[in-house]
Amino acid sequence: MKLINKVAVISTVVFASGLFVFATTNDAKQKNIEDGIVSNFPVKLDFAGEETPLKISDVKERFDRELLVNVNLHASTILAIKRANRAFLVIEPILKKNGIPDDFKYLAVIESGLVNAVSPAGARGVWQFMPDTAKERGIEVTENVDQRYDLEKSTEAACSYFLSAKGKFGSWTLAAASYNGGMSGVNKQIGIQKVSDYYDLLLTEETSRYVFRILALKEIMKNPVKYEFNILPGDLYEILPTKKIEIDSSITDLASFAKGQGINYKILKIHNPWLRETKLINDTGKKYQIEIPLKGY
Repeated sequence: MKLINKVAVISTVVFASGLFVFATTNDAKQKNIEDGIVSNFPVKLDFAGEETPLKISDVKERFDRELLVNVNLHASTILAIKRANRAFLVIEPILKKNGIPDDFKYLAVIESGLVNAVSPAGARGVWQFMPDTAKERGIEVTENVDQRYDLEKSTEAACSYFLSAKGKFGSWTLAAASYNGGMSGVNKQIGIQKVSDYYDLLLTEETSRYVFRILALKEIMKNPVKYEFNILPGDLYEILPTKKIEIDSSITDLASFAKGQGINYKILKIHNPWLRETKLINDTGKKYQIEIPLKGY
């Protein structure tokens, strides 16, 4: 990929959920990406404090592959950086509260790009839970309410999984890998291959790439300018102030409810994607938190 010189701009710094984003100048150092080759390859890498053994040739090359792929997936990587300014504000404190290393937020990035994605297999939400797995972790999944689309609820459920996996494997890296390969699948390969380190295991193509994709997005999102992602503060998706209303009964018409809150049906659904129909059925008196934007957007 050939790069062209850019007009000099004033250097700017913004802190956004752990991201430092700078604008560069014409007299910056030699370009970090030239003709598809990533220079300034990181000397050290770790996931959740567990070192990545870059001295092993296949490990270095597997990381290099994911770094190159994601550096050159410009649109999706830029969107992930922009969305992180908002999504990480929700995810980070929940990870911290549950004792989960902060690096797991990048797992959400590779799962969904930080949007409520739907996979062909039926996984949904930012954390891409399958229905049965979600229910096992305390998430409500019905035609009317699907809390896989609730970022707070689904992050709590993901934390529950990570803690269980860490307890089983004794490694955060293997816990992350098992989110893709399944605890039983990873454990089976550990038994067959008689090794207990993710970087020593021969796994399926997808699971083999999984942690390296997390590492690549972590490296890029923590060092965006190094990889020529020069995103200005005003380009990051803003944090929208909201309030929460507790509901313990049915709502027969969500459009009318939204108007009563000074917003419309579209805005209500954007902020509460877990509401899957035009009404909320609640015959048991269960308490739900409905989020309402303070400025009507």
